[in-house]
Amino acid sequence: MAEPVPAPNPTDLLTRLPKVDLHCHLLGTVRAATFGELARRERLDLPESPEAIYAGINSRPPDPELYRSTRIPMPQGRSPDEPKTSYSLFQASEWVRAVVRTPEDLSRIAYEACADAFLGSGTRHLEFSFDMIPGHLAPIGYAGVVEAMADGIRRAEREFAMTARMLAAIDRSGSAQEALEWIRTVVEHPHEYVVGIGLDNLENSGPPERFAEAYALAGAAGLGRTAHTSEHVPAATNAVTCLDVLGCDRLDHGYFILEDDEVVARMRAEQVPFTVASTTSRRSWRPWRRASIAAMIEAGINVFPASDDPAMFPTTLLNEYLIQHEQIGTSLEHLGRMALAGIDACWLPEPAKSELRARSEAEIADLLAGRPA
Repeated sequence: MAEPVPAPNPTDLLTRLPKVDLHCHLLGTVRAATFGELARRERLDLPESPEAIYAGINSRPPDPELYRSTRIPMPQGRSPDEPKTSYSLFQASEWVRAVVRTPEDLSRIAYEACADAFLGSGTRHLEFSFDMIPGHLAPIGYAGVVEAMADGIRRAEREFAMTARMLAAIDRSGSAQEALEWIRTVVEHPHEYVVGIGLDNLENSGPPERFAEAYALAGAAGLGRTAHTSEHVPAATNAVTCLDVLGCDRLDHGYFILEDDEVVARMRAEQVPFTVASTTSRRSWRPWRRASIAAMIEAGINVFPASDDPAMFPTTLLNEYLIQHEQIGTSLEHLGRMALAGIDACWLPEPAKSELRARSEAEIADLLAGRPA
């Protein structure tokens, strides 16, 4: 009689699970040690060490009155793990942006983002977003910046069993014209590693319809389209706008779609892909985030984990999967399906995407069956 196959150890299984990360901001991946080295080189005066700044990131939510009547109650007070000195995610990102100065810096941080994703989480495909080119990088130019980051990706692809691509992010606090000019630059300088666009920054600062023309231009050029939505505005409306006006292929966050049953029904019927992150810089919101993700799963929404700003929160894609299993209660089998759903929603070209899907499906089946690697 054959010996019974022991049940897989959840942590070991999730560590080995082939994953993709489709929602990750490049500046939010920069290691504290790398930030510190570049800050010293640039003589940037910081209030504390980079490690202490990262550990103290704790963005405060805007006007809590906005969130007093949400279906899933929003915490109104401080969280028990708030640091004595808080730094906003945006301030930390600005400090990091200021010290990234050369093509070598750009190549390095792109490489390290990939290396940390693969070695720390078993990420097989990473899609990270980058912002409009700041003034101090203007001499390098858009094409130079993109090629420098692509050089870092290629190095990681040579060293690890992974792939990576880039998304050009629109800052929604800017104007429609600024966004259009930015995406026109992206479209006029096509690069095989730039595969899509996104819409970032606090949702309250810019409605998605403001950027319809920029999104139309990106769509006509064959770029994938995503957007942060229904994350800060306590309504489902923006998620619908992102689909129907911006033509998004997938959405980031989306927790407030739960405010509208009709929208939930549509998202379930269409199986719209949502990247979700259990960890946020707003520490008091973390329990709400996790309860919302649980409700989205219960409602049949197509969600899968993402790391968002892993170095700065801090978290990892693996940690997000562990939270899904240990705190939200998602089964290992469902997490395996989430990993495959992420591949289905990624913007790798064919046949690489189909090959990754087939290989991952076989690996996941073996893992869940307890078969050795």
